[in-house]
Amino acid sequence: MVSQKEKSNPSDTQKSALLVIDVQNDLFEKGTPVYRADTLLANINALVENAHKAGAPVVYIQHNGKKHLIKGTEGWHLHSELHPEPDDWRVSKENSNSFENTGLAERLTAYGINHVVATGLVSHGCVKNTCLGGLKEGFKVTLAADAHSNFSKNADQVIEKWHKTLAENGVTVLDSGEICF
Repeated sequence: MVSQKEKSNPSDTQKSALLVIDVQNDLFEKGTPVYRADTLLANINALVENAHKAGAPVVYIQHNGKKHLIKGTEGWHLHSELHPEPDDWRVSKENSNSFENTGLAERLTAYGINHVVATGLVSHGCVKNTCLGGLKEGFKVTLAADAHSNFSKNADQVIEKWHKTLAENGVTVLDSGEICF
């Protein structure tokens, strides 16, 4: 499926993938809870379902840290509300930009993907840097406005700041219900 605008112009085709960034156990165990965690998880799962129905790749990205999110530990694993399917892609990363040193851009390109939808944690870190990295790699990037979050004490203000800043840099910011694959 493509958006209404693109349906009216069949020559402007879009092939999308969903990126689920760092929705890992340790990030839900911080002193300040993830802002609107239940809504975040529900919206990500709705997007995953829509991507699967459309045949779009779903990419689960996990950060590998040295002090936190240590690969293989319980804290590194995806949140229990996420249920990757066998055909979903898995990407491990060591940098905040999911495209940096992971081969993600090359794999997406090999599958003809030219548009990525970003979701996950945290708004002002890996989500922001992955959005900007996607643009730098030449992808059209959409940020699911209601499917990313953080655990800052001013989380809502952080989210709004990055919606504005990323939009100014060329990222499309839409609510989950407005995103088509």
